[in-house]
This record gives sequence, C-alpha cells and structure tokens, in this order.
Amino acid sequence: MSAEECQLREQIKAAHALSHGSAGARSIATMVTTAGTPLSRYRAGRRMNLLGLVSCQTPAHPYRKAGQPHVNIPNRLDRQFKVEAPNRVWAGDITYVWTGTRWAYLALVLDLFARRPVGWALSLTPDSALTKKALSMAYESRGNPEGVLFHSDQGCQYTSLDFRQHVWRYRMAQSMSRRGNCWGNSPMERFFRSLKTEWIPEVGYRSFEEAKSRIIDYVLGYYSRFRPHTHNDGLPPVAAEQQYWNAQKTVAEMT
Repeated sequence: MSAEECQLREQIKAAHALSHGSAGARSIATMVTTAGTPLSRYRAGRRMNLLGLVSCQTPAHPYRKAGQPHVNIPNRLDRQFKVEAPNRVWAGDITYVWTGTRWAYLALVLDLFARRPVGWALSLTPDSALTKKALSMAYESRGNPEGVLFHSDQGCQYTSLDFRQHVWRYRMAQSMSRRGNCWGNSPMERFFRSLKTEWIPEVGYRSFEEAKSRIIDYVLGYYSRFRPHTHNDGLPPVAAEQQYWNAQKTVAEMT
C-alpha cells in the first residue's frame, strides 16, 4: 500500500471519528476534499467499506406496502379497545428497526385486555410469513384459545390469502381497520411509539442479533413486567392479568 493511500485512509477515519460516526461517504468526501485532498463520494465509499466504517445515521425507511388483493373483512372491533377479559381480542401490526446495515421488521401481537404482548417475530423480510410467525407464537403461548378476534390494519401481510387461512386454521375471527385511519389500531401505534422512544436507540442497533435480544428484553421484561400502564391503573400488563385471574379464582371458589 502506498504512502498516499495510507494517508488517505487515515484522513477518512479521522473525518468519520470527527462526525461521531454519523458521516456517510458523501459527507466524508466533502470533508476530506475541503481539507485539501480531492476525494469523490465513490472513492470514499469504497475505502469506508475496506475500513469497516458505517454511517450511524438511520437512513429514511424505503419500505412501502405492496399492492394487495381486495378483501371484504369488516372492522368488527370498531375501535372498541376496552376488552373485558384476556384472549378475547388481539391486535397486530408491523414496524421497522435499523440493524446496522439494513432494516429489520418487527411483527407483534398484543392482547388488548391488559395491553400485554403475546406474540412477536423479527425478520429481514416484511411478508406474511413474519405475521404468521407472530400469530403462531401468540396462539401457542396462550394455550390455543378459542374465539379470539384478531384485529389489524389492511397491510398486505394481513390481507394475503396465506395469512387469512392461518387465522381460519386457529378458528379466529378477523377484523380490519379502515384504510388510512391511524386511530383504527391505536393500541398498536402506542406500543410501537413507546418501544421506539423508551428503548430503541435513536440510531438503531448494530446488528440483527442485538436488535432481537434487546427487543425481547423490552417485550418480555420491562414493558410486560415492570412498566406502569395507564390502561391498567398503573399496573404492568402481567400484573394486571394476574389480578384478573386471581379475581376469577375467588369468584369461582365462592360459587
């Protein structure tokens, strides 16, 4: 390696460090060029790859919902989010998380009684296989309940024939909010907002494995077992559910 190349790489590392890791190839090329060494964006990008330098700025999310078949599934829930018992109504949705070099997608199922997460899955592909996996976890972890109403938006991951057959296999009824209505699945929106503002770093995670581990810590640990929830009069979801089952046991013993 020539002395000139070594010097250029040191300048690139210095510019990246100066930006606290936020600068991408375009910014680094501008910084190095301004300092007196001409450098194009493409040359900067190639050397960043060789040096293992990555911008820690979370890029804009490019994902858009794909075209989806028209399905005639009514909004059976109709924003009646107050549910009287566990395993009556579940809600599902998908969000995205930055994992160092690309986006990952989190599908989650929430029991609306105590707003407890009961199923989740993380994948690099936002398809119906992801939503099916989250629903399967919910169904199996909750003891194969009968008569659950599953509510979601009209994303293609929920309108696909594959997913609808999955819901039918579990003998669940399906409900969908109206397209473009952000309030039609607001408990899920609030959960994802809490996850991103309370837990996920502003620049995302360094890897898929780190994202999965840390998100599970939130879903199973902090949010479910420790975080006070106004919907539950200050109780975390697990405690609110336990309070319900204790009351049911007391009633059963008295009759």
